[in-house]
Amino acid sequence: MADWNQRLYTYILDNTTKITDEWLALRDNTSDSVYSIDAGSEAEQTLRKQNKMTNLTIASSLLGAEGNFEQNKIEWAHLVAESRVASNTPFPDVIDALSRVRKVFGWQIERFVNEQEETIPTEVILKWGETIHLAFDELNIAFTRTYAELMNTRLSAQQSLIDELGAPIIKLNDTIGVLPVIGEIDTFRARKIAEVVPNKCMDEEITRLFIDLSGVSVIDTMVANQIFQVTQVLNLLGIEVTFTGIRPEIAQTSVQLGLDFSKMTTFSSLQQALRKERYVLTEAE
Repeated sequence: MADWNQRLYTYILDNTTKITDEWLALRDNTSDSVYSIDAGSEAEQTLRKQNKMTNLTIASSLLGAEGNFEQNKIEWAHLVAESRVASNTPFPDVIDALSRVRKVFGWQIERFVNEQEETIPTEVILKWGETIHLAFDELNIAFTRTYAELMNTRLSAQQSLIDELGAPIIKLNDTIGVLPVIGEIDTFRARKIAEVVPNKCMDEEITRLFIDLSGVSVIDTMVANQIFQVTQVLNLLGIEVTFTGIRPEIAQTSVQLGLDFSKMTTFSSLQQALRKERYVLTEAE
């Protein structure tokens, strides 16, 4: 058994280019996919390099512990998953491509059996099928886990960027900042502002913050209450808050809520606030 396994392992490595060629020949015209037959020469070279590692990894499963299949599998999963995430390749496309490699491997084993002068025991061939299919199944699992981890990391980074852009603090000088709130504010965005702004103010060592609402035309009771709570948190942190650009409808909503803005400094516009408080940009720098 061990001798036949070694011989098949060597045969696969010797024919890895042929395996790759046959696998690539199975490609079709899949729109915007690295696996598309018209994806270009660069994409094809990437696939060739990665398929070579796929072939080595699957073949190594034939040698048991000596083949380092587990280590090869981990390295393969990271290489392919990172590449597919970077190219925005849909998950099903990868699974489909891997199933085609499995098909080509079946052809390869059949050729090997037919080319031998000796008769290979049936139990050996059956064991090969079991080993190879299990190896492909493990590659599927390893890729799925790694792909999911990388995508979650990517989505988290994107969400952090969205949160950052949703509450951008512009510094006027070392201690004064402006938070321009633009567009629709729903409960989710208001909650994110409440989470992000205090930390950013502390990180930037801001002691006075102008919150400009001139870009907000609609606000509901939940959001108004959330914004009011943000100011309370900032005040507890020793950060003085000034509201500018409050529209009449927003002011009316706040009054209906019973929110007391009487103790807060407000101005009809940011320009008026800066002029009134004599915070001239050229002097603040």
